[in-house]
Amino acid sequence: MSRESYQEIMAQREEIMRTSVGLDYAKYSTGLLAFDYERLLADTGYDIDKVRQVQSQTAVGNTALVELKNITELVRALAKPGKGARIFVKDEAANPSGSFKDRRASLSVCEAKKRGYEGVAAATSGNYGAAVASQAAKAGLKCIVVQEAFDSHGVAQPEIAEKTRACEAYGAEVIRLSVGPELFYVFLQVLKETGWFNASLYTPYSILGIETLGYELAHQMKDLAGRFPDVVIATHAGGGNVTGTARGLIKAGATKTEMIAASVDLSGLHMASDHDFNRKSFTTGHTGFSIPFTTWPDRADVPRNAARPLRYMDRFVTVSQGEVFYMTQILAELEGLERGPAGNTSLAAAFAIARELDEERIVVVQETEYTGAGKHPLAQLKLAKQMGIDVMRGDPKDNRPGRTIVIPEHPSQIAVVDVDLDHLRRSYLKNAVEQLPEGKVPDHIDIEFLAEETRTNQSYVQEVIDEFGKRG
Repeated sequence: MSRESYQEIMAQREEIMRTSVGLDYAKYSTGLLAFDYERLLADTGYDIDKVRQVQSQTAVGNTALVELKNITELVRALAKPGKGARIFVKDEAANPSGSFKDRRASLSVCEAKKRGYEGVAAATSGNYGAAVASQAAKAGLKCIVVQEAFDSHGVAQPEIAEKTRACEAYGAEVIRLSVGPELFYVFLQVLKETGWFNASLYTPYSILGIETLGYELAHQMKDLAGRFPDVVIATHAGGGNVTGTARGLIKAGATKTEMIAASVDLSGLHMASDHDFNRKSFTTGHTGFSIPFTTWPDRADVPRNAARPLRYMDRFVTVSQGEVFYMTQILAELEGLERGPAGNTSLAAAFAIARELDEERIVVVQETEYTGAGKHPLAQLKLAKQMGIDVMRGDPKDNRPGRTIVIPEHPSQIAVVDVDLDHLRRSYLKNAVEQLPEGKVPDHIDIEFLAEETRTNQSYVQEVIDEFGKRG
């Protein structure tokens, strides 16, 4: 690669993105802050039926909806009489690369092929890289994955190393970097020099690809139980999983289904910190991503992020690392399903939430992911111990991210902690106002847009913005 400076590459960011995605985001702007979100998605030309057709051609989707009967029985044994909802899981590990990310990648790769790009590139340390590589291989396209893989001492997280192996197995070139701002700089260089398609996690294609997940599980549940699920729980990181699943539920007619986002609590750890990088045992589905992307989604690698989680979540909860590891073992031993940590984050939340619901209620965990040597809890816990983190059995309430991982002693200890949605909405609005040019204030179009973004109303938005103004 050429060695243009960081400043030189960043100055070309908008042009590189426009060329690599094929979307002129500027034409969707309707105000200082507002943009036409629905038109951005609609202009791709993909409706739900067309997306399903594209995915069926590469064996993506139509995964099984599995009732976790033994786990439900355990929930009821711990619940009060009459409580303990039925738990189902959408087994996305059956997709070609082993996760729901194949749905995201399928449409991006299809679009790249249709537009005549020679290859696709993605910046990701997670399952998405393997999904893009897998779909690119099916389409006969080249693929480069840029990973934030290790700290300054060269210590790599075992889960990320597993993703490197998977990407390379599908024929992709993997560029591995240390934690820090270099990732986006190198990714822009790759896009500029190759002229390839940017298979970003945050384009309309990615979100539309996930809609089929919500759409399928809604119809499968109706076929199995005669009605839509009461609750769907999605592991939440950058917002695409929640956004796409919720939109799919709506398109299926499941408008009364409660959408709950679940993340691993990694509060106190900074995701861009070299010191903290290996003191977390989860590479996705944690608060280090979910909180920032909820309160300002446009921090993404495209000008307008199509993942807008605040528009769709009814509730947001967290669980601890130890609870997810414990739930991973419960799933394997009670249901014979050995699956990776991301989906088990929402399963841990479902286990706690189902205990409070009536027996006739239905909770769906909307994804699983494959597991492997680097993704297994034992590998993660081994690294944690090497980093000086105490791993112990006890009460998960004693968990301290980066210092201790507490594995529950009993399943009754699994619980969720609610995140204050109003606080997140106010943080989002504060971030939005800070994007305004100096001396400018939001007009009525912006206020209307912000109300949609926060699922509130225009009076609420104006009141919060006025409050910020008074503070100064």
